[in-house]
Amino acid sequence: MAEDEWQEALYRLLREHNVTQFCYVPDAGHKVLIDRSLADPDVHSVPLTTEEEGVAMVAGADLGGARAVLLMQSSGVGNCINMLSLTNGGRFPLLTLVSMRGEFGEGNPWQFPMGQAVEPVLKAMGVIVLRAEQPSDVIPAVTAAITMAFQSGQQVAVLLTQRLIGAKKF
Repeated sequence: MAEDEWQEALYRLLREHNVTQFCYVPDAGHKVLIDRSLADPDVHSVPLTTEEEGVAMVAGADLGGARAVLLMQSSGVGNCINMLSLTNGGRFPLLTLVSMRGEFGEGNPWQFPMGQAVEPVLKAMGVIVLRAEQPSDVIPAVTAAITMAFQSGQQVAVLLTQRLIGAKKF
């Protein structure tokens, strides 16, 4: 799968599984998904002022009979920690795709603390964590996450690693 093909395939996968709400804080790692959701008249694409709003949106989508995905960067995970008690305690499904920073090849020292904390912090909050390291990992990981979230009512994060999305030098 070519470098950008996985992103188009990922959008199609989400839509095939009736994800109709995309909430996000603008992020280059999710640019294709954000742009595709904005151009799709059959979905609601909602920019957030902060990532924890997305946790509430995901819960609200479920209450309204819809499926949502929260798109965020690893630094935004830190903003969501307290709100994750909503999905956990309320037993709402959560599907989040996290573009990672602070790992393989990172050039910005400010990204390391949260980047390294993402996985253990999510697990501590009861979120199941899956990782996609290369293009061939994305569709199987997100397919598994969709099943776990929407059929089993779990909270699931798929980490789109810097090996996959590319390391930033800034």
